[in-house]
Amino acid sequence: MTMLVPDRIVRLRTVLVRTGLSRSTIYRKIAEGSFPAQLKISMNGSGWHESDIDCWIANPAGWRPPETLTERRRAGHA
Repeated sequence: MTMLVPDRIVRLRTVLVRTGLSRSTIYRKIAEGSFPAQLKISMNGSGWHESDIDCWIANPAGWRPPETLTERRRAGHA
């Protein structure tokens, strides 16, 4: 039986260290769609799925946001 490892939520400070990007660059790339968007985790806090950051680090130039179910339906793939 395979155990699924829960995806950790990492905060901005960790994302900055792991990517080497500045805060303003991260938010600019989010707006451009070339960096994973953060999740709202509390009233005043946000974070990222660690797996999303890992995928971006593995291929920053080729990273694209995951296709949503709505987009797949529009394209006739779901």
